[in-house]
Amino acid sequence: QVQLVESGGGLVQPGGSLRLTCTASKSIFRWGWYRQAPEKQRELVASIASDLSTNYADSVKGRFTISRDNAGNTVHLQMRSLKPEDTAVYYCKAEYRGWPIDNDYWGQGTQVTVSS
Repeated sequence: QVQLVESGGGLVQPGGSLRLTCTASKSIFRWGWYRQAPEKQRELVASIASDLSTNYADSVKGRFTISRDNAGNTVHLQMRSLKPEDTAVYYCKAEYRGWPIDNDYWGQGTQVTVSS
């Protein structure tokens, strides 16, 4: 079992910045940040693998940066130039590959609201 703790959401004005953090109780193979706006499907925002390869949704390229610590226990999502359409609940996803079993885990979600 892997425990996840998310932090860093909040209210920010358009053009502002926020940094989200997710910490796991074990080292994670691949981290992902997803978001879900009201009445919309959950979508991938960014991901980072153990080899530090990254993937971003087109809507956030150039504005968001995903990073992880060397141990693989923590992931950050630095969000800049935020827009009202970035408003959503953000979830981290941890792909754990190890003993006793491979499994995926989700954080509890953190609200990001971009509004003036």
